[in-house]
Amino acid sequence: MEMSLASYIGCNIEIPLSGEDSNDIILIGDSFSEEQHRINVKKHQFTTTYVYEVSTDWGIEISKFTNSSVRAQSKQKLIRLCEIMDEYLEQGDYFELYSCWLGEETEKREADLTLQINNFDIDHIKLPEKTLVRLEK
Repeated sequence: MEMSLASYIGCNIEIPLSGEDSNDIILIGDSFSEEQHRINVKKHQFTTTYVYEVSTDWGIEISKFTNSSVRAQSKQKLIRLCEIMDEYLEQGDYFELYSCWLGEETEKREADLTLQINNFDIDHIKLPEKTLVRLEK
């Protein structure tokens, strides 16, 4: 099985899945993961009710271990994801983001990070795999 970096979001509201014809940089819906992966990430990582996979071709990872192209695309994806979620969340709400290799959803997370959804410097964020990010509005 090919290894894929999957990114998941958790939130306390239902959000619509991306349309099949969407060419947005971030898609909400199943890409790599199966239902058991989402159940595991909800149980082991998230505090929220709803879990979605977010993706295009690869998960969101911003670290010194990612090549510059993946890092740049991950920054764009994170910014776009925050724009999308900003439309659905009320003031005081939050969503969670977690990226890991497919099948590693139950493993111990390596870091936690809290950001304000509309107020962070994308060029100063480190977001390696297995980091739980809480994005607050």
